[in-house]
Amino acid sequence: EVPRGLKGVVVAETAIGDVRGQEGFYHYRQYSAIELNEQRPLEDVWYLMFEGSLPTKAQRAAFLEETRPLRAIPDALKSILPGIARAGERFEPLDALRTAISQLGSVQDFPPVLDIDAPTLRGQALQVCAVAPTLLMALYRLNKGQEPVEPHPDLPYAANYLYMLTGAEPSAEHAWAIERYLISTIDHGFNASTFTARVITSTGADLAAGVVGAIGAMSGPLHGGAPSRALDMLEAIGTPDRADRWIRDTVQGGGRIMGFGHAVYKTDDPRSLLLRRVAERLGGPRVAFAKQVERQVIDILEELKPGRRLYTNVEYYAGVVMEAVGLPPEMFTPTFTSSRLIGWCAHVMEQAADNRLIRPSAHYAGPPPPQPVPPAE
Repeated sequence: EVPRGLKGVVVAETAIGDVRGQEGFYHYRQYSAIELNEQRPLEDVWYLMFEGSLPTKAQRAAFLEETRPLRAIPDALKSILPGIARAGERFEPLDALRTAISQLGSVQDFPPVLDIDAPTLRGQALQVCAVAPTLLMALYRLNKGQEPVEPHPDLPYAANYLYMLTGAEPSAEHAWAIERYLISTIDHGFNASTFTARVITSTGADLAAGVVGAIGAMSGPLHGGAPSRALDMLEAIGTPDRADRWIRDTVQGGGRIMGFGHAVYKTDDPRSLLLRRVAERLGGPRVAFAKQVERQVIDILEELKPGRRLYTNVEYYAGVVMEAVGLPPEMFTPTFTSSRLIGWCAHVMEQAADNRLIRPSAHYAGPPPPQPVPPAE
């Protein structure tokens, strides 16, 4: 019997990281992702994912010197961004990024990964990860009729990300908060988008193709599209006095409680616990309301569906944190994507370094062949 969704099927070996769902633990390389988040800046974790070790002080300085110039959008790509940003009646930042990354691979002439060496692929991966936040914010602002904000040469990744949204340097508290979120989402096992990137890379396609495919997977509501939906749920509930009735009606009607449950974790999602602490530090009525709803959902589920305990996942407090630092809801999933690009690129490089075409089999379950072909009427 084939497990639905390939659940539990081991498809590869990786040294990049893993998720232990029963334990509520995940790691980047050999380190706890939560401990890294609490002790290191994003750039150190980025270095770890690409190089396999944490940087020394000198290595960190060299890495920053190498990556900061790569934030700039190439001129050949910059000229076509307005058309991407204003195409169609409805602007979807993730769709726009997908198109822009595809064009980046074209204007930079990324060859198939089979035709380049590891240092060349690493250089391309650094550029994609460095320029993606710039592309996202440029596309967002262009769609709003505003000029893009150039990257700030003196700000680290997270603070610069918020800076490019408004042109104003963010507070230290907001920069710290968004960095915690970005680090928490860099990698998370063989999820749908990561697996997509590796499958595409296994064909020998170029880096941009693998990333574009991964972004397509990320756009699905069951994968990366939930942070704003969890916030939408809080908006739908509206006020604390309406929470009990709204939750009960949703559960009894078979509806879905957004921001709860995970395909892998069977206990607390460590990312949710981390982001709850971040949200508490930021404070505000939205945070208090989110915590109240979380408690009520857990209690009501225990009452109405004993034994079916659900825990908040990363999306629940992600939306609260991103809203608190000033990001608009349509940029929630793109922000998730900007950090996950680091993980995707690490997986692309690992796949390319010891490649074999990923070509699984399927169990045929249709009418037994061969059947006689009926004559045409």
